[in-house]
Amino acid sequence: MLLLCLSAMSGATDVLLVPEHNPKPDYPTALHRKGVVGVVRVGFTVQADGRVDEVAILHSDHPDFAEAARAAVNQWRFKPWTVDHERPAQAHVVVPFEFRLDGLPLDANKWIKTWKCSVINAHARGQLWVEDLLPFRYTRSYLSNVFFVKKIPDVERLALIARFNRLLPTIVQRCGSFPAARYMRMLPKEIRELL
Repeated sequence: MLLLCLSAMSGATDVLLVPEHNPKPDYPTALHRKGVVGVVRVGFTVQADGRVDEVAILHSDHPDFAEAARAAVNQWRFKPWTVDHERPAQAHVVVPFEFRLDGLPLDANKWIKTWKCSVINAHARGQLWVEDLLPFRYTRSYLSNVFFVKKIPDVERLALIARFNRLLPTIVQRCGSFPAARYMRMLPKEIRELL
């Protein structure tokens, strides 16, 4: 996830906004698990006292991304400024947010290849949502890397991640039976080939 820029214009006067509290939006868990990526553009007004209001979603690739971005921006605060003939009482801002799963190093596949089933077994004990185990998140992220997004059509990439998600219980079960095996050996052939 990447916050690209913050700039403000109000009429003909520029205001330099200094962030004081600007949390990033949370990536919606269901979309993260599915490998869905997207962009949101949020417009809002910053008042001279530093608070944010009039938050509006100008564009969103998915409604859940829009709500995550709106929730984050509603918490934002900026350093207050004094209103005078050069600085207006408010500034209008448009901020793009990019929800991506490519926060891994490009050689993450090397790390994924070394993961043993015994480690997955240890992490899976007592977990209700095995989908969120680190190797599974890394695998989804690797499949959603910019390189693959350009190489694999989005529909195919999402179908591959959906198949991977459906197979997770089987992967965990097989890892339980073969703790000395490498995690990668438990993956579908088409995913192993991409790693």
